[in-house]
Amino acid sequence: MQLLDYTLGEMLEKWATETPDHEFIVYPDRDLRFTYAQFDERVNCLAKGLLYIGVREGDKVGIWANNVPDWLTFMFATAKIGAVLVTINTNYKLSELEYLMQNADIHTLCLVDGFRDSDYVSMVFELVPELKSTTRENLRAAKFPYLRNVVFIGQEKHRGMYNTTELILLGSHVDDLELETVKEKVNCHDVVNMQYTSGTTGFPKGVMLTHHNILNNGYATGECMKYTSKDRLLVCVPLFHCFGCVLALCAIVTHGATMVMVENFDPLMVLASVEKEKCTALYGVPTMFIAELNHPMFSMFDLSSLRTGIMAGAPCPIETMNQVMTRMNMKDIIIVYGLTESSPGMTATRTHNSPEVRANTVGFEYPNVEVKIFNPDTGEECAVGEQGEICCRGYNLMKGYYKNPEATAKAIDANGWLHSGDLAVKTEDGFYKITGRIKDMIIRGGENIYPREIENFLYNMPEIEAVEVIGVPSPKYGEQVGAFIKLKSGMSLTEEDVHEFCRGKIARYKIPKYVVFVDSFPMTASGKIQKYKMRESSLQMLKERGIEVE
Repeated sequence: MQLLDYTLGEMLEKWATETPDHEFIVYPDRDLRFTYAQFDERVNCLAKGLLYIGVREGDKVGIWANNVPDWLTFMFATAKIGAVLVTINTNYKLSELEYLMQNADIHTLCLVDGFRDSDYVSMVFELVPELKSTTRENLRAAKFPYLRNVVFIGQEKHRGMYNTTELILLGSHVDDLELETVKEKVNCHDVVNMQYTSGTTGFPKGVMLTHHNILNNGYATGECMKYTSKDRLLVCVPLFHCFGCVLALCAIVTHGATMVMVENFDPLMVLASVEKEKCTALYGVPTMFIAELNHPMFSMFDLSSLRTGIMAGAPCPIETMNQVMTRMNMKDIIIVYGLTESSPGMTATRTHNSPEVRANTVGFEYPNVEVKIFNPDTGEECAVGEQGEICCRGYNLMKGYYKNPEATAKAIDANGWLHSGDLAVKTEDGFYKITGRIKDMIIRGGENIYPREIENFLYNMPEIEAVEVIGVPSPKYGEQVGAFIKLKSGMSLTEEDVHEFCRGKIARYKIPKYVVFVDSFPMTASGKIQKYKMRESSLQMLKERGIEVE
């Protein structure tokens, strides 16, 4: 496969010129449709609006929104002017947003009104009280020295914020020639996107991805599924993850195909949209497919248009894979494995592999990507069937962690290999199987959770002497968060106390599902806590306490 040298903006403009009337983005619930030409025009208007309010090359533009129509407009508009789109998890609460805005040097923050139980507007006013007392063009925030603009994605007006309608109107005052001049300076090896991931250690880090990284990874993903311009992908995974903005968006835009969007995952909306728009592909983590298959109205929908798609983010039960291939007609569904730092695809199954291979392995190397398994102790390459750390090298490697050269050097070694932190084996047939993790990171239904972040947060409870957070095996989510707590002498806490302390302060998916109070932890002779032993015994410990695991 030959690598592409387009920028994101150039890729869009290619199809806007060659197939201007072909549908690019469809929101079936409101019959909102953009052809490639129409969408490119809206992107240009928004790009000029961003230039008007002072967004320049390299500036960080945060987007905190679910899959609303203008999420994609902002992604392409920032790409065209050389700005960096920083994707923000929709589940973030106040402390997480504050950390990201400071760490990423956010210049312009774009947000919707809220998501689920979170009021984004109120949170932003709490973090940036200056919005209520200064004019928009003079915003200076005590906590965020780089912040210059806040943009509300929608029609409503909020004190101190622009909205998208105004931004597009302001863009009309910018000459087209100015936009063209700015676009010419953008290179495909520039950073276009920053996504925050827990990675292998510490607090979340900003993974810097280039146009070259994500467009080529998206293109290779589409090739694995044999995409053509006639394919129509139903997107119900969040755009703030690589799953949405690379495996979905970049796979589609590199093939001149169509994205059918669902703002928030809802199994009934997914099934209805597939039928209405005759979608040929569908993505999701296993729990999403299970929710669709088990929906009481499943049999009412015609899914015969489906052919392919991706299941990723957690191990796939063989029975689920078989049902998706038969009952949902997705005979060409594939599994993709990778991490944000690898843009994200590293390995994938292919459409011709058996259901067993697709359920029990993560396939083989992406085109133009090298994958090897190394012994984490010796650094030597492992033999077939020998467990070690799965690593990759190629065009897909991130540019690095933002402002963190030490962590970058730990993740990418001197020979250019990205260390995943995941344990794997290579089979005789050349397929890779993920067998465990060197790192302690928990993967709950496709969400990466770093235990230390939750442990540090729980230490704010004065009753706690020690806490260890681990991943408890879960048939539904792959893993659930378990907090094992040792209390200070004479202190008392309940499970509900811990849950109440977490609510509204950390993302819901990070709140421990299981809280167990213990007298001690398993230790090594040198006094180190053995988390792997806790993971191994967690189910038995919960059973002994009468706690049912979900």
